[in-house]
Amino acid sequence: MAHTLDLEGITKAISGMGVDEGALISTLGNSHKDHRKLFRKASKNFFVEDEERAFEKCHDHFVKHLKLEFSRFTNAVVMWSMHPWERDARLVKKTLKKGDEAYNLIVEVSCTRSAEDLLGARKAYHSLFDQSMEEDIASHIHGSQRKLLVGLVSAYRYEGNKVKEDSAKSDAKILAEAVASSGERAIENDEVVRILTTRSKLHLQHLYKHFNQIKGSDLLGGVSESPLINEALLCLLKPSVYFSKILNASLNKDADKGTKKWLTRVFVTRADHSDMKEIAEEYNQLYGEPLGQTIQEKIKGNYRDFLLTLLSKSN
Repeated sequence: MAHTLDLEGITKAISGMGVDEGALISTLGNSHKDHRKLFRKASKNFFVEDEERAFEKCHDHFVKHLKLEFSRFTNAVVMWSMHPWERDARLVKKTLKKGDEAYNLIVEVSCTRSAEDLLGARKAYHSLFDQSMEEDIASHIHGSQRKLLVGLVSAYRYEGNKVKEDSAKSDAKILAEAVASSGERAIENDEVVRILTTRSKLHLQHLYKHFNQIKGSDLLGGVSESPLINEALLCLLKPSVYFSKILNASLNKDADKGTKKWLTRVFVTRADHSDMKEIAEEYNQLYGEPLGQTIQEKIKGNYRDFLLTLLSKSN
């Protein structure tokens, strides 16, 4: 009979995020059927005894867990292989199916991509889904959220190095007044939406400076009751902070299934860009631990190795 099965090692290999494929191959792959039976009997969290029919059957949640964890590496490779425009188009499409709790992803795509890449994602949307991204968003989302999100995805921002300082200061005053108004929500203010959906990122950086001087408080401190407004501002002004917070949430052991998927999204969409290095540095500054070390400690197997490989591209 083969060597005694390492029950603790197997449990560790399939627990958490990702799967330690190497450990499973060396243990389960070389195991005797009697040892696997002992594993099933000892693993009450994964298997339940059917005493009437005398066998151990998998818990449904165990099957779902294994499928999900094995798929993390596959999904990351598939997403990485796609053209960035297609990847973003598919991400937005999935978001519309999930509902308003996922609309921050539309903000992310709209506000952290270059003008050309956002335009490219809209072109890919035409090719993939035979409709425009704008019309699909408009048909799924209503009210003040629709105006903001359609405006953001429709943007083709100026990316030059010139800013009209008086316009930036004027916009800062408009934003300050909108935030101070008790009679109207910022997301319902046409001028606020105009500023966020049309102004260049450099212009908004100058606006940020003027706003903080006018109000004596940080524009990124949560100035609106609308999460979409706050996230749009963070994505436009400090994307490395935004992505660091997304990564931290996805790596939290208590994160839900949807939140954990953010980890793959950030890595595959940013690894080809210079801001991945900025994100890693910001993460270290915010949470006191190198991003690579966190991935090494919390993720397993091929999925971990792939993420670390993508991260190394920024070095």
